[in-house]
Amino acid sequence: MLLLAGLWPGSLAALLLGLAVGGLAGVPARPAIPAALGIATLALAGLAIAGIVPGVPGFWLESAVAMLVSYLAGCALGALARKSARVRPHDPPTS
Repeated sequence: MLLLAGLWPGSLAALLLGLAVGGLAGVPARPAIPAALGIATLALAGLAIAGIVPGVPGFWLESAVAMLVSYLAGCALGALARKSARVRPHDPPTS
């Protein structure tokens, strides 16, 4: 909890960046890409929770996992918002 208390600005920035990227990119065409990202994130989170990496590199790993989870959550939310708005990549923007 102390880690999140110190890293909330970075996690918030990662979430907002993910919202923007997900909103611009939309839902991926192939489901293998999000599945691979999810598996990699779970593996990194497992390393961080197990405490296998000690010291400063362990802190870096924990920080990276916290921000990666925030970023991927933002990407998913942005893509879902784009999908619910029914915006297609080939549609010209309306002004």
